[in-house]
Amino acid sequence: MRKGDIIEGVVETLRFPNKGVFHQDETEITVKNTIPGQKVRARITKKHSQRAEGCLLEVLEPSPAEILPECPRFGSCGGCLYLNLPEREELALKEEQIRKLLRSADPDADTWFEGILESPVTEGYRNKMELTFGDEVKDGPMTLGMHKRGSFYDVTDADECRIVDSDFREIIHRTKLYFAAAGVPFYHRMRREGYLRHLLIRKGMKTGEILVDLVTTTQTDCLSEGRDADGTSAQEKSTEAILLDGFRRTLLAGTYEGIISGILHTHNDSVADVVEDQGTDVLYGKDSFEEELLGLKFTVTPFSFFQTNSFGAELLYETARKMITGAMQNQEKAPEASCDAPSVTSEKPVVFDLYCGTGTISQLIAPVASKVIGVEIVEEAVEAARENAIRNQTPNCEFIAGDVLKVIDTIEEKPDFIILDPPRDGVHPKALPKILAYGVENILYISCKPTSLARDLPLMREQGYVPVRGISVNQFPKTANVETVVLLSHKKADSYIHIDVEFGEGEGKIPVDSIAKRAEAYKPKEKVTYKMIKEYIEAKYGFKVHTAYIAEVKRNLGLPMYDAPNAVEELKQPRKHPTPEKVEAIKDALRYFAVI
Repeated sequence: MRKGDIIEGVVETLRFPNKGVFHQDETEITVKNTIPGQKVRARITKKHSQRAEGCLLEVLEPSPAEILPECPRFGSCGGCLYLNLPEREELALKEEQIRKLLRSADPDADTWFEGILESPVTEGYRNKMELTFGDEVKDGPMTLGMHKRGSFYDVTDADECRIVDSDFREIIHRTKLYFAAAGVPFYHRMRREGYLRHLLIRKGMKTGEILVDLVTTTQTDCLSEGRDADGTSAQEKSTEAILLDGFRRTLLAGTYEGIISGILHTHNDSVADVVEDQGTDVLYGKDSFEEELLGLKFTVTPFSFFQTNSFGAELLYETARKMITGAMQNQEKAPEASCDAPSVTSEKPVVFDLYCGTGTISQLIAPVASKVIGVEIVEEAVEAARENAIRNQTPNCEFIAGDVLKVIDTIEEKPDFIILDPPRDGVHPKALPKILAYGVENILYISCKPTSLARDLPLMREQGYVPVRGISVNQFPKTANVETVVLLSHKKADSYIHIDVEFGEGEGKIPVDSIAKRAEAYKPKEKVTYKMIKEYIEAKYGFKVHTAYIAEVKRNLGLPMYDAPNAVEELKQPRKHPTPEKVEAIKDALRYFAVI
């Protein structure tokens, strides 16, 4: 097998987030955007000794679990991955992936991870969409939607998207038709020319309020080349304002289940393909809307962080709140700690909510805390959080704008409880040791990317934090993403014994020269590594054994597997088993090093 070869195979398993795995000629092959049971054709793009990566060309046969997707763009749009699976199959697939990741970080994961919960709403659930103006093929007609799967430039229409409701689809359809008729050019990333960039739509799923934000460049010269929707040349109309007024009127003429509360226009000349606020004007109504979660009201602005699934967010936050209140109650009942341990009192705790966004979690747990300090790097989100705290009458919530890495060094209060809700990349590697150094009794980690959670868990365990409960919520149905909540508790001694020892000569004293002898007798054995075992076998038997073979033999013998290279075993090694000869050689090495 070489790079460029065309191969076929049946997908055996799936790795997070979207990598299907099958084997051919003792080589493990991963192909993105596939599901178990599919027979696929792929082109090899990377080749290593016992593994390869392929690019999906065609699904030759569907998986037995597949259903017919309702969206005609499924497969080309980069938004959804599991639109072709029933809810039960999607949940099972996601849970399996999460369990594998958690086991790689903690061999005891199956004892505390409780599974995955389904979102109360699985279709038309998204309350936010960031859409891109572009074309589906080079120099083709203008489209408005999502990037094509695997493409940075091609855009496929989203006017039939199934993860948003009919109001979103109506707005997308009207916007595309209006600007296409006006002949307004979209922004070409390569040439850095054009006017139309993005369309941002947000909706309060509880309140029905809709906020629409048109994102454009400041390149108004190109408008003279187009025509307005009524057929009059844009040059005759003369101004950008008239074009935008027509856009406003077009949206307001639509029929919606909700109500448009605001239409905005944002300038963005950034080179990056992101929605960036470089100045926003209100074309109609207001620049924010209101949403409700678990009885609390929140003001949401165009660029503030807010969970994209309001109904799923309620389930997620209710799950988190139950874990937090349960842990706090246990803290209140805990025995008195030593003078060197973190203080535990019956008073309401001080809580740090790090990466707090608009302060949703902070305000939900405010009634059971003496003070909640939220930290968030997005200033707009912090301002919204402060306003939300006033509206929801939670005066014990304080919000600080800044980088968690820097801010925690400036806060005088010491927390009794910490909530971590980091972005997709997880907690900053330099920030995590600082957070753990507080030594609080419990930490709640809310992860929107399981791979980041799996990366952070080992360090937290090294610092004495042991996972107690873990639950995932299918916050993003039909996509590969999922939220996971993990409660970690700091291990402490159950009791303390005070012993006085006197060294020297005479009755009741311990001879000084005996200390070295006892130390030598109780000296810990040298840690036996996989490298040592492999070198012993190669020297004695003349052949090599794979790390995964050693791990398999250890597992079969019931030996501790904390140090086993689970990630290597899962990601790189084909599903093969050691020969009896290699099994005996491994056992011999384990006996030699006194492991068994």
